Parts: sequence; C-alpha cells; structure tokens
Amino acid sequence: MSFNSTPRAGRRQPLTAATRDVQAAPVRVSFKTQMLKAREDAIVQAASRLLAEKGFDLMTVDQVAADVGIAKASLYKHFSSKEALAAAAMVQVLDRARTFLATLPDANPLDQLKAVVRWMMQLQLAGEMPSLPSQNSSLRATLMNNKAYLDGLMAASDRIGGWIEQAQAQGLLNPKLPAIAVLYTLYARACDPVLDFLKMGGQHSDEQIVELVLGTCFDGLVSR
Repeated sequence: MSFNSTPRAGRRQPLTAATRDVQAAPVRVSFKTQMLKAREDAIVQAASRLLAEKGFDLMTVDQVAADVGIAKASLYKHFSSKEALAAAAMVQVLDRARTFLATLPDANPLDQLKAVVRWMMQLQLAGEMPSLPSQNSSLRATLMNNKAYLDGLMAASDRIGGWIEQAQAQGLLNPKLPAIAVLYTLYARACDPVLDFLKMGGQHSDEQIVELVLGTCFDGLVSR
C-alpha cells in the first residue's frame, strides 16, 4: 500500500464482516490462565494478611503456602522470594488506595486528607494493611525495582501531596511544615502502633479508635 492510499484522518472506513467479527469477539482466556491468576491472587491475599498479622520479619513463605493450601514449590512459580511477595502485597494496597482516592467527592483539602488517613487506619484495624520494616536492604531493593509499586506510590503521593499544599495555602495546615514531612506523618498512621494498643485495651470500638487517633494527628494534643 502506498502512502497516498492511507485512509484520510476523520473518514470512517466501512467494516467488513470479518472486521466486525474480530471486533465483536471477546478476548478468550484459557482455563489454565484463569486458574493461575486465581492462585496468584490467593497467594497475594494470604501474604497481605500474614504481613498485617506477623510483619515481614516473622512471616515465612511456608506460612503463605500453607495458608493458600499449595506446596512451596508451586508458590515459587509465581513469586521468587518473600520480598517479591511483600512487593505484590504493597502493589495491591496501592491499587486499592488509588481506587479509594478516585471515589472521594470534591471537598476542602483538609477533609480529603482526613478521609485518606481514616481509610488507612480502618485497613490496619481490619488486618488488611501489610506491615513492612523501615530498615531492610533486600526488601527496599525489591520495592525500588518494582515499577508497579513505584507508579502506585507516586500517583498516591502526588494526589495527597497536592491536598497538603492546598490545605497549607488556605491556612488549614501549618504552612511552615515541609509538605513532604506532613505526607510521611500521614503515611505513618497506616502502621501506627497506637491503634493496636487501644484495640487491645478493649475500651473503644474500631470507629472510636480511628477518630481518637485522627484527632491527635490533625488537632494535636494542645488544649484549645
């Protein structure tokens, strides 16, 4: 076909019967592929639960395999290491975070930030927030080489960071604080041990615990 015979931009070409069949035909996924995907999802969910319950250092690949009901060798066909499992769990959490952020209605930036922190703490109290150590070179290297993790983290951080800057510009948050310090302070609520301490005390419901910690995070401890 010569260059001159290329269809003109904007002109809709007639569909042949073969073309219509190709466009209408759904993409078929083999049963084997579906089963592998289902098993991989189950592995990631199990790893996420165990990371929330035990933390990265105490969780083992054997425990994840046992939780799913498969042999460890089968698990290694999907994930090469415990670090890779943790990275997959974090990617899943970040995907959930981006979905949650997209559902938030327009509101003032401080309300948006409170909604995000409330959601993170609810996830932790429900046992759905993976607990990862801050100092682990092999885990950090795996996370830094995981594009899906980095993309998800950057997308969430950009969105939340924008709300922080807006709140500071409107005088809703202390403008003297570096925005990055505020961001990390909010992220820290996702693994705040105070939540577990208050829950073990048995004097407050999960909802009350979330609101108590939310108040100390945004309002501080100073009497007004």
